[in-house]
Amino acid sequence: MFKALIETLRPRQWTKNLVIFAGLIFDGQFTQFNPFLRVLAATVLFCLVSGITYAINDLLDLEADRLHPHKCKRPLASGRLSKNQAILWIIFLTAIVLIGGYLLSPKLALVFVAYTALILAYSLWLKKVMILDVIIIAIGFVLRVLAGLSVISVAYFSPWLFILTTLLAMYLGFGKRLAELRLLESDASSHRKTLAGYSVPLLMQYITIILTAILITYTLYTFSARPNQPTYEMMLTIPFVVYGIFRYLYLIQSDAIVGSPEEVLLKDRPMQIAILLWGLLVMAILYWVL
Repeated sequence: MFKALIETLRPRQWTKNLVIFAGLIFDGQFTQFNPFLRVLAATVLFCLVSGITYAINDLLDLEADRLHPHKCKRPLASGRLSKNQAILWIIFLTAIVLIGGYLLSPKLALVFVAYTALILAYSLWLKKVMILDVIIIAIGFVLRVLAGLSVISVAYFSPWLFILTTLLAMYLGFGKRLAELRLLESDASSHRKTLAGYSVPLLMQYITIILTAILITYTLYTFSARPNQPTYEMMLTIPFVVYGIFRYLYLIQSDAIVGSPEEVLLKDRPMQIAILLWGLLVMAILYWVL
């Protein structure tokens, strides 16, 4: 049962919460011990918060998940975990994250509440509204960034990074919708109602527009990575971003991904290498060049 309880939190999707470190890294505080520990603690708590929302979503989508070729294997949908067990698990974790979040920063606790309310609204109503369903996911990523910023004192965090976070989340969201549409085919709408309004050509247009916006936004950010220092070394990271978003575009149109963006990070070696090289170069520029 303990294994099933952990599975309801979907730890494989916790890679999304690494965006919480954005404020710490881009403000130049990554090598500072105390800020690092505070952001790390916020990340662990946010993993639990996101896990709680996944568990709630599984309770609400129980019947639909039983019809899905992959989601039917989840603990609740497969019957390995009962509804009562899941509810008690949710209550227990909620108490932990609210207390822990408040002790770290009252602002962090507010972010947790806002994120949970947003995802609950998404699970109950907003996920049924096409386009808005992906925008809500993007707002969730922005709240992750705010969670990281709420526990440290930040001298400068470029507004371009907020826009970039939103665009990247929408890119992943529409990519996931495209992969789901290709996987489920004629049964897509029975699993997710908004898929009835989407089509492959429409999603490809959305993705193309957002992809263009990502390239422009990231390029503009590299011009002002440090507003008081006229250096442009961050432009050297642009090729890795270009490769990464093009690689993901390839994957969502092939059989290499089945509807989960986090699977790319966990399984696709070229994507992992691109992200690693980008991260190393960003760290080198921010902490040794600038």
